Amino acid sequence: MSTPPPSEGLSLAAVAPIVETRILVDTVEIFRPGEPVLDPDSGEYHPGPDQILYTGPGAIFASGGPGLVLSLEGQAYADDTRNRYRLLTPLDVPLASREDRVRVTVATQDPGLINRVWRVMDISDANSLAVVRTTWLDEVTQTTGA
Repeated sequence: MSTPPPSEGLSLAAVAPIVETRILVDTVEIFRPGEPVLDPDSGEYHPGPDQILYTGPGAIFASGGPGLVLSLEGQAYADDTRNRYRLLTPLDVPLASREDRVRVTVATQDPGLINRVWRVMDISDANSLAVVRTTWLDEVTQTTGA
């Protein structure tokens, strides 16, 4: 009677396709707002076209991520915004930089995500044992558009 080979366990490479098809179910865009463009007729500046860095699978989750600490006349003030979110994307997506923006263009479960905009709070996380890339966000959408 032969003994079965020892179990090697579940590898991160085996988990990645499951995560990408079961969790990263929305379509997101990571973009940089365009440089202002002068309208010569009105003399006003208008936002230029966005520079799209990534369009593809992703997921947005509300989260209690990192807060900000500001100093006001020697007093510490914690900015505990409730608008903190996490963006999950595949590992091969370019790292988002601080002040980049994120929007959901296709939402498979919650249509309330469509066209909302988040600001990237810090450069995307990078980890040795990662299955997805995590990017911390702060929502900048002011209205639902309804």
